[in-house]
Order: sequence, then C-alpha cells, then structure tokens
Amino acid sequence: MAENGTDCDQRRIGMIKEQHNGNFTDSSLLSERKRRDREERLNILLWRQPLVTLQYFFLETLINLKEWTIKLWHRRSILVSFLLTLAVLTATYYIEGTHQQYVRYMEKKFFWCAYWVGLGILSSVGLGTGLHTFLLYLGPHIASVTLAAYECNSVNFPEPPYPDQIICPDEEPTEGSISLWAIISKVRLEACMWGAGTAIGELPPYFMARAARLSGAEPDDEEYQEFEEMLEHAETAQDFASRAKLAVQNLVQKVGFFGILACASIPNPLFDLAGITCGHFLVPFWTFFGATLIGKAVIKMHIQKLFVIVTFSKHIVEQMVSLIGAIPSIGPSLQKPFQEYLEAQRIKLHHKSDSGVPQGENWLSWMFEKLVIVMVCYFILSIINSMAQSYAKRLQQKMYSEEKTK
Repeated sequence: MAENGTDCDQRRIGMIKEQHNGNFTDSSLLSERKRRDREERLNILLWRQPLVTLQYFFLETLINLKEWTIKLWHRRSILVSFLLTLAVLTATYYIEGTHQQYVRYMEKKFFWCAYWVGLGILSSVGLGTGLHTFLLYLGPHIASVTLAAYECNSVNFPEPPYPDQIICPDEEPTEGSISLWAIISKVRLEACMWGAGTAIGELPPYFMARAARLSGAEPDDEEYQEFEEMLEHAETAQDFASRAKLAVQNLVQKVGFFGILACASIPNPLFDLAGITCGHFLVPFWTFFGATLIGKAVIKMHIQKLFVIVTFSKHIVEQMVSLIGAIPSIGPSLQKPFQEYLEAQRIKLHHKSDSGVPQGENWLSWMFEKLVIVMVCYFILSIINSMAQSYAKRLQQKMYSEEKTK
C-alpha cells in the first residue's frame, strides 16, 4: 500500500517538475485563474445572488436526477429485485393474520432505527456544513431519559407513548434500583444507530479519493487538493494544523485498521482526512468502514453517552442549578426559569400536567425550539448554496475543456 502511494507521489512530483520545465504552458496563470474561479463560486450564495443561486440549484438538481436515473437503469436487475422484495413486504404488511403483531413491532423498530441513522448521516455526510444532530436531537434525548430515570427511579417507561413522550410507570419503584448501566442500556439502540449513520456519512471522501487514485484523474475537490499539497510539503510543514493533519495521515497509513479505529473513536474534526487517506492509499473498503463503524457506533458513542448521562444525573443537575443561583446580581433571575423547567418536566412524568404547571411556555423550551429551526434552515440553505456552487464548477470545467480543444 505504501509502495503504491510512493510511486504515485513520484509520478506527481515528476509532472510538477515537467510543468516547471515548460512542458505545460502558463501554469502560474492557470492556478491564478482557478483561484479566481473558486472565489467566484464561493460568492454564489442565496443571500448575495438569490436568483442565480436558485437557478443553479435547480439545474444541478436536474443533472443529479438524470445521473441517478442512468445509474439505476444500468443496475436495473438490482432495482427489479428491490421492487419485488418491496412488493412482498407490502403484501405481508397489509394481509391480515397472526403475523401482524410481529409486523407492527418490526415496523416500529425499523422506522425508529432509520430515524437515528438518518440523523447520523446528516451530521457527517459533508453536504453544506452538516447538521449537528447530536447537540440538537441525540444529546437532548439521552438527557431527557436520564432525568426521567432518576425522577421515576426506573427505566420501564411504558410504550406507547415512549419514545414520543416519557411517562413514569404506574408501579411503585424500588429505592436505589436505578443504575448508570440501566440508563446506558435504555439509550444504546438510538446512540448506536446514530453512530452508524455518522460512519456511513464518512464514506463519500473515501470513495472520491479511491476513484481518483484508480482512474489517475485530478478531481476538482478542495479537500483532496489540500491533501495532495500536504503530501508534497510534508517535510516543511510548521503550523499546528498541518502537523495535526500529517499526524492523522501517518497514523492511518502506517497503523492501518487500528489507526483508523483510534481516529474514529475520539471526537476528531480531521476524520474526513482519514477517509481521503484511506481512499488515496487504496485501503480495502471493509478495513476502513469496519474500523470506522466500530469506532463511531460503539466506542465513541459510549464515551459521549456516558458524558451526557453523568452530566444530567440528578445530583449534578441540582448542583448546577444551585451554582447558577449563586451568580451575583443576575443569579436568582437566571435560576428561576431552570427551576420552573425542571419542575414542569417532573410533573409531566407523573401525569400531573393539569396541576401546578405554569401556563406560559418556558423560555428555555422556546429558545431550544427556535435554535433547532434556525439550525435546520441554515443546513437547508447550505445545501442550496453547495449545489449551486457545484453547478458553477461544472460551467467552469466545461469552459476549460472548450478552451483546450481550440
């Protein structure tokens, strides 16, 4: 693997030397032109050029739909098999019989798992800026289950309505029966499905770099170009960011499976570079995806889950609320909404929503709902901008091709 990478790097260095010797004309002018084109693409934003951005977005959407349709047509045997399987499952779903109880159970579990896998993919797929679904969805879900478990002294929440709404069970809980492991087990499915989704979202950089290496093409991808520049200037890198990226690249390249596992098991904003590195050095798919899946869906998720559960345990929350009240001047005014919110949640957990609950909406809940709306809207806007810029890149590449043929 390393020898193939060395040969490829030597060929690229040879091409660069030829370029400096004059075999390619005006390389500096070409790089300057590409830099200007990139700046021009980055200015295609919905709030700067709304009409152009929307036009490019719809045109890029049509092109993608056309490409996907062609790919599906070339794989029509797989598509036909999928449609037949779907038809059988649909018939099983609607035909009455004793199997319906199992069908309903599988339906509920399937959609619940698909929901969290989808949120995980949105968090790391690389479209736009990514949607931080752990902070917006999974973290609050684990926190609410933790608070309810300590309040009810049980995790036997009745279904339904859980997970739509958590309500304490009717039976009297046993004192001291709740444990940290019981809460971890209660949210393990959701957390692991979310982690699996984030692992799936890391595949595009891997496939992009692998396809570029096998085809010998030079993809117009900023992260891949940054990776190649880092390889060329590896020995002269001085700043911390470059050294960190180089350390990730060396770890993944030299250690292999366990290096990928180590990078995936900790919160690592440079993990996209690990995917590009694995694709560039032709690491086998199951080595990359297997290590990524274990690291993100098992190890990393248990670390994050444990942190949230400990943070929102009953005594920690009470201490945090009391510390807020100790802030000079503004402490009591800040402490009051937190106390009201916690009291309202306790009452809801015990079916006492009509007794003593403040009629007005708590401002913490209101702020969180608005934050979710803002984040989702920003994510959608970033996707529109990203697809519009992709179409602008198509136009620029078409212009380059036309100029070369003249």
